[in-house]
Amino acid sequence: MFEFPVLVGDIGGTNARFALVPETGAEPRMLSHEPTHGHPDPTSAIRAALAKGAEAAGGRGPRSAILAIAGRVDGPEIQLTNAPWLVAPARIGPDFGLSRAVVVNDYVPVAAGAADIAPTDLTPIGPCKDRPVEAPAGARVVLGPGTGFGAAALVPYGDHLAIVSTEAGHTDLGPMTPDEEAIWHVLERAEGRITVETVLSGPGLARLHAAVRHVRTGAPAERIDPAAVTEAGLAASDPHAAEALALFGRILGRVCGNLALTFLATGGVYIGGGIAPRIVRVLQEGDFRPAFEDKAPFAAMMREIPTSVITVQDPALTGLAALASEGERFVYHASEWRQG
Repeated sequence: MFEFPVLVGDIGGTNARFALVPETGAEPRMLSHEPTHGHPDPTSAIRAALAKGAEAAGGRGPRSAILAIAGRVDGPEIQLTNAPWLVAPARIGPDFGLSRAVVVNDYVPVAAGAADIAPTDLTPIGPCKDRPVEAPAGARVVLGPGTGFGAAALVPYGDHLAIVSTEAGHTDLGPMTPDEEAIWHVLERAEGRITVETVLSGPGLARLHAAVRHVRTGAPAERIDPAAVTEAGLAASDPHAAEALALFGRILGRVCGNLALTFLATGGVYIGGGIAPRIVRVLQEGDFRPAFEDKAPFAAMMREIPTSVITVQDPALTGLAALASEGERFVYHASEWRQG
């Protein structure tokens, strides 16, 4: 059980978002967004957020905390994957006089939030878009390309919902067509590999654009800002950016389909992260669903699995509030510290 108010935080490689849940069942009250690279450690960022959000907190400080981080939760100190912070609940708890501090992978709360996500918080992609959103008939997968790539599954297990964290972003990814193979030959690698995250992330989109431009023109494969790629691709002002966005959508559909098969996610696939909400049109009009469904001999099953983009802002904070208020409903892995 968490003692309220509960500090909740979604800590990524670029930004750390903090909110306070004042009581059981309450919505999180936003404190602030802090740049990860603007602070030496999580304690500094939390202090800044509590100071900026003092009015929202109503003068009440947190009594416990649950933080989601973009990294593998595998010990008492967790290293962010794309930033230098070490996050340790045994440090954060005493620093703020808490009774309990818990750290989970950043897609654990997104999965928890998917259990009761409202249709108004989703933009359907593909032929299932006119189907009403119902309670899950099976497992659900949540994933998202952003600074990196995260994924988790929400699996019904008796009266509980088990949340399975993954490192799917670090699995290998290869080309499927001769055209993709030509791009793969010049695609910049990360630590000698081409993984899901190497391609399906902000830096990955920039890599795709550089590789496409090199293959089409022979120009040096130099990366530009991912936001510039997205803007130019959506505006069709740069044909290489438009091609890179289309390829990004196709590969995202393929990877979503792979994860749906891995977990038999008949309850649906839900796409979060910072990129997908900006490129909904590309996903709806491009090859996302054909790539998702192209899974013989299970193509018929894949056609019945709905895919949606999560459009609610800060879904991890809503999920963290659910974990704090309904902890007995969910089973998940965490790193934890308790007072005494």
